[in-house]
Amino acid sequence: MIYDVIKRDGRHVSFNHSKIVNAIARSAQDNNVIVDVEQIATSVEDRIKDNFHTEITVEQIQDLIEDTLVDLQLESIKTSYANYRKERTRIRDLKSELMDTVHNIGIETDRDNANVGNNFSSKLLRIASETNKWHNLSKMPKNLAKLHEQGDLYYHDLDSYNLTTNCLHIDTGSVFEKGFNTGYGTIRKPKRIESAAELSCILLQSSQNDMFGGQSHVDFDNDMAPYVGYTREEIQTEYAPLKQTLSTEAFNQFVEDKLISRVHQAMQGIVYNLNTMHSRAGSQVPFSSLNIGLPASPDAALICQIFLEEYEKGLGKNEQPIFPNIIFRVKKGVNRGKDAPYAYLYKLACRVAASRMNPTFMNIDADFNLKYYNKGILPATMGCRTYICSNINGPEGPNRRGNNAPTTINLPRIGILAKGNIETFWRLLDERLEMAKSSLLHRYEVLKRLKMKDLPFVVGQGLMLGSEGLGLNDSIDPVLKNGSWSIGFIGLAETLVALTGHHHGEDEQARELGYSIIDHIRQFTDHVTKETHMNWSCYATPAEGLSGKFILQDKERFGIIPGVTDKDYYTNSFHIPVHYSISIIDKIQIEAPFHSMCNAGHISYIELDGYPTGETIEKIISYAYDQTNISYMGINFHLRYCKDCGAMLNEQMHSCPKCSSHHIQGISRVTGYLSLDERFGSGKSAERKDRLAHNGTHNPSYSNI
Repeated sequence: MIYDVIKRDGRHVSFNHSKIVNAIARSAQDNNVIVDVEQIATSVEDRIKDNFHTEITVEQIQDLIEDTLVDLQLESIKTSYANYRKERTRIRDLKSELMDTVHNIGIETDRDNANVGNNFSSKLLRIASETNKWHNLSKMPKNLAKLHEQGDLYYHDLDSYNLTTNCLHIDTGSVFEKGFNTGYGTIRKPKRIESAAELSCILLQSSQNDMFGGQSHVDFDNDMAPYVGYTREEIQTEYAPLKQTLSTEAFNQFVEDKLISRVHQAMQGIVYNLNTMHSRAGSQVPFSSLNIGLPASPDAALICQIFLEEYEKGLGKNEQPIFPNIIFRVKKGVNRGKDAPYAYLYKLACRVAASRMNPTFMNIDADFNLKYYNKGILPATMGCRTYICSNINGPEGPNRRGNNAPTTINLPRIGILAKGNIETFWRLLDERLEMAKSSLLHRYEVLKRLKMKDLPFVVGQGLMLGSEGLGLNDSIDPVLKNGSWSIGFIGLAETLVALTGHHHGEDEQARELGYSIIDHIRQFTDHVTKETHMNWSCYATPAEGLSGKFILQDKERFGIIPGVTDKDYYTNSFHIPVHYSISIIDKIQIEAPFHSMCNAGHISYIELDGYPTGETIEKIISYAYDQTNISYMGINFHLRYCKDCGAMLNEQMHSCPKCSSHHIQGISRVTGYLSLDERFGSGKSAERKDRLAHNGTHNPSYSNI
């Protein structure tokens, strides 16, 4: 039969009888039905001859195949063929969407990650990222792929699904002691503070090239302290002849002055390096965090102090350093309280946070942190809120561990679908939890095929717990067993509005329901930990791009629902909606109980108008840690400075009062880290515009704290 077949892209090809035969044979085989495939294909051809002259479209041929199968009463084969046809359509749509995405990235990178720039490397990485996302969706079970595509679940960093794991707390001191190799030669143990500072940055950069998330120095000030001692000894040896001309006291002071100068240079180098050196093919600076604040020695305290002072200075023109995230760990009797030996460090941290929005603060006295601290384990976190301590398969604590990968549940959608029926909500939530579990178990099966050689630095150099003794071709399964699989959530506030008409900031019954919902997720992950003998945890998802993705899908499906889908973003994790006027005290009291439930990571923010003082921040943090069990907190405000001279500007200034420049840079906190305003995604940009200060009014008053 001579016919032109018009394909979907407009091309004309010759009719091919065998394609119809193959399609029918495949559908029959799927249903274990024996039929005369040639006879059915001939019947289809007869219909073509009866209805068309010289050309026919692919869609028209497929319609005729279905009609023929129905007429021949081959319903099971017809159903199988129709399903196959739908699946092929879905894959074509994905390919088309991918091509559109690649085209758009060529114009400008998206803002799923506010740390990614717009240069060649960034665009190339994003194109590769989108391509591998499509590949992974096409390879995973169809039911799991659809959950992600339809917005019921979100598989974070889908582009890395088959390639690597998420994040890592680096045991920097141990790595330095034994040395490491980045692939081109062995780096020996450093002998002075400048070398240790440089290598601490290289550790973060090299780790990030093996992983898709962030990395932290788990105990930075204590890990760097020995190199202060080595540097002091070096100075003493170098200037030993001065002992003959100076008194012992004067010589020791001379040595300390030299030492302090070198420590300042080393810490300044870290701030500069982490804001200039690039990872991931040059697309972004390392997503880095440093945990400090609980020094075990005077030298560690010196590192902590000088690092904060250097961060406070900013970059060359007083620009705001974006990285590292700084986590200052607060502990009564150590750095908080009248008799605390390092209280001056806490005050300094608050002063720096008042001008730089960093550090954030972690409460070691929160009961779930204190139980580890009392066992000699020092809890840590990351600016992206990764937290890990418990371990069913090995040593507890954060050292050499991280969250392997998270899956986030679209919580508001469950609230919408429940239509106010709480029993329906619980049933749907349980279904989603099982789906999230299935998705992470599938990811585990994919990731454990990776070998040590696929993560040559973090596994090959022993940075990850479980990597001991692995050979080049050994599975990374032991590493995965020591990490955590995290089930996250977004939009608790909108979920409660959908269910009750109110969110947890405005109604006590809604609040109690909110606690029950997140506790239910936590209880599920605790149960699955025992069931699978792997580490599972509940994650207060730091939804950056996701805050806008889920709500767009739900708007299209459900329309505008007041208080639920009437914005351009869902509220981050368990947070009170940013547009809701609430006091600092109420914000802290309401959000505090969620921290103990979210053992994969959590954070609460206090939003302030204008630049606070260090005293104000100290009052807020101390109140929170005295009155509640809250753990990880950040103080937010809109930071603005002149790009030409570095002068700090308030919100009302549109030109620099110092040099009259109109080149003004805004900095805001995205989810757990700082970002340039213009790098926010659409959802986060809309959220930032809606943010109100947490004080009950637009003019903050902190006198009630």
